[in-house]
Amino acid sequence: MAEAVPVETLTFERALAELEAIVQKLEQGKVDLEESITIYERGEALRRHCESLLSTAEARVEKIRLGADGKPIGTEPLDPAS
Repeated sequence: MAEAVPVETLTFERALAELEAIVQKLEQGKVDLEESITIYERGEALRRHCESLLSTAEARVEKIRLGADGKPIGTEPLDPAS
């Protein structure tokens, strides 16, 4: 197995692509037990990393504020506490 790039340095897209490849490999069942355990652990780390990146992105998204007439009047942070 090639030297793995540290999970925390991956972009969301790269982490997700690697996670999908791991899932596919495990579903095919063509890896021995030791490799299955190793790639499963990497997959868990990738999943946690993706969730963290999504949470960070979600906190930055703005929600649209509506006026009394129901029309957009501006935006505000999704999480004002941020």
